Amino acid sequence: MLFEFSLSTPSSGMIDITDEVRNALKESGVNEGICIVYCPHTTAGITINENADRDVASDIMHGLDIAFSEREDYKHCEGNSAAHIKSTVVGNEKTIIISKGRPVLGTWQGIFFCEFDGPRRRTFFVKVMNSL
Repeated sequence: MLFEFSLSTPSSGMIDITDEVRNALKESGVNEGICIVYCPHTTAGITINENADRDVASDIMHGLDIAFSEREDYKHCEGNSAAHIKSTVVGNEKTIIISKGRPVLGTWQGIFFCEFDGPRRRTFFVKVMNSL
C-alpha cells in the first residue's frame, strides 16, 4: 500500500513526520512488516533521530551547514550544491520495521523530513508491506 503526503517546508530544517507515518500504518492495517519512507527530491532527505529535544534537529542542521557550506568553486549553476550534498549524505529513504501495527522506533526517535533548499512544497511517500 502506497501513501503520498505533501508538506510546506521552511528554508531549511527537520520536520517531524512520525505521526504521518503512524497514520499510514494504521490505515494500511498491516500488523507485521516493513515500511519505506521515501523522499523524491534531490535537495531534501529522510532521517531518524531524536524527537524529544528540538535542539537536536537544530544542531544536526547546524552541523551539516558547517560541514557542507555553499562555496564559490561549486560548478552547479543553481547555487544549491550544498543542499544536494546534504541530501546525498542524509539519504532519501529509511526502512522501518512494523510490529503490532506500529513503527519500531527507539524511545526518543522520530522520523524527519529534512529540507535543505526551501521553502518549497514537498512530497514524501510511505510504502507499507506485510511480512510474508
